[in-house]
Amino acid sequence: MDVVTYPNPSLLKKTAPVDVVDDATRAKITEMYDLMHKSRGVGLAAPQVGWSVRLLVLNPGDDRANDEVLINPVIKKKRGRVLGEEGCLSFPGIYVQVERAKEIDVEFTDATGARRTETRSDFVARIIQHEVDHLDNILLLHRMTPADRVRVKRELETLAERG
Repeated sequence: MDVVTYPNPSLLKKTAPVDVVDDATRAKITEMYDLMHKSRGVGLAAPQVGWSVRLLVLNPGDDRANDEVLINPVIKKKRGRVLGEEGCLSFPGIYVQVERAKEIDVEFTDATGARRTETRSDFVARIIQHEVDHLDNILLLHRMTPADRVRVKRELETLAERG
């Protein structure tokens, strides 16, 4: 399993809901955790590994005990706005300012198959919103201002040439 980078078409392929959380799904989740940590990321969405399902993993720190999976996540409510820097494993070396909700209510299925709704804020809310964007085929490129696109034009062209 590898992180796919822009402009790989799997980043824009429609994602399907995860119907069942079985051993095969859990094995892929474990691979995603490993890849996220190896890549020094804080979140990873299934489309970033070429898997077109509505699933993401996250961990805002280094302690693997805090690894978390959100299956079929839906952001139910957003509160507040905050501007912050974001990068993306699918856009290596590119960082831009993105406005996000400061706090969200997110409904999801956990690794046991239980449906939950939780409130998340600050950095974790930002991670979830970024990864849900991937599930909705919204890329960091789509969140860039025109000035950002000019500033990172060379990096985007290099990624496109490698793609």
